[in-house]
Amino acid sequence: MLGFQPYETFQLLIESGGVDRTNTLLIAACDAYARRGKATAPEMEQFEALATRLFPIAGPQARAKGAAILGRAAVLSPVLENLVVENIGEDLNGFLTSAVELSEATMLEIIARYDVPAAATLAARPDLSNVVLAKLFQMNSRKVYRALASNTHIVPRGAYLSALARSAQMDHMVAESLAKRSDFDAALLAPAFFDLSDADRLKVIQAFAHRDTPVAPIKKTIELLTVANAELTLALMKLFSENRRPEVTKLLSQITGLDEVRCGQIAHDVTGASLFVILRAFGCSAYDGLKVLIHATSHDSERSRALADFATMFGNVTPDSMAYLMSAWRGEVNLLELAKPEYKPFTETSRRTPSLAPAHNPVVEQAIEALARIGIKRAS
Repeated sequence: MLGFQPYETFQLLIESGGVDRTNTLLIAACDAYARRGKATAPEMEQFEALATRLFPIAGPQARAKGAAILGRAAVLSPVLENLVVENIGEDLNGFLTSAVELSEATMLEIIARYDVPAAATLAARPDLSNVVLAKLFQMNSRKVYRALASNTHIVPRGAYLSALARSAQMDHMVAESLAKRSDFDAALLAPAFFDLSDADRLKVIQAFAHRDTPVAPIKKTIELLTVANAELTLALMKLFSENRRPEVTKLLSQITGLDEVRCGQIAHDVTGASLFVILRAFGCSAYDGLKVLIHATSHDSERSRALADFATMFGNVTPDSMAYLMSAWRGEVNLLELAKPEYKPFTETSRRTPSLAPAHNPVVEQAIEALARIGIKRAS
């Protein structure tokens, strides 16, 4: 068998030798099979019979070593896979990562044990069947969901989309992984907005561009306050220019209904992303909104570029959509409604239709010129 000893010789050695000889035979047989390349069907059957005889009577160290060697074989049957999984010990995750193929039965057996590290390793594989995926998504494990969120071979749709979106609300690492994916609707990460990086917060806002949203519960409250829109922007300009952020926190708490901790985060967010949501939700134009953001943010050399991004978003994002985002922060909406066809973005980003160049954005230039006249450090 396998180019060295006949199968009958192995059987005789097993019967006449002790554990030491069995250990030697097991390692030699596994090494021979791994070196064989793609074994024929008869060879695989013979080796299965031999391996199932040797593994149970070999010592623990020999079983682990033999399984590790066997795990490097080009082709393993479900029976041989099971022997590797049962005996490889601490090297299991390495085997699950490097194995070219794994049978569905082996994957389901590992998941059934509720071995979280092993299941998380499986969740990162590119060859998961729907049956295996369904079982993985049923596991209540952050490690597993982090691996699933990073696995770009899994298409986030249907029940998988819902599960990932819910997990993102509870685990910032899942949210960060999903934010980096081009095939995931970043709008669904609204509840995790304050756990994301500066760039990813902008992605969430941009995901609301050119799309309709369901009516936000907070819209009625906003409508009652929009009559004082000019006074609101003037007050925010004054408070930010004088760095009175605790007072900004109180003001935001009064008009948004968000708790003071969240309003404190918004008031102290020097990127301006969360403040943009508030300003646009209350109907601020690009001209007035940028004047507030200039006082609230600190971009230094990157200021013009950042303001240009905000200027573009003022044009692409509606007040209703930002009101909906605010309601998501308050936990008042079911974001999965955004997956319905009527709420999908109705224009897609195109290389042929680039947005306004940041360096020549007239709205930004007008706002900066106006502020130069009234003074950057102090709002009039």
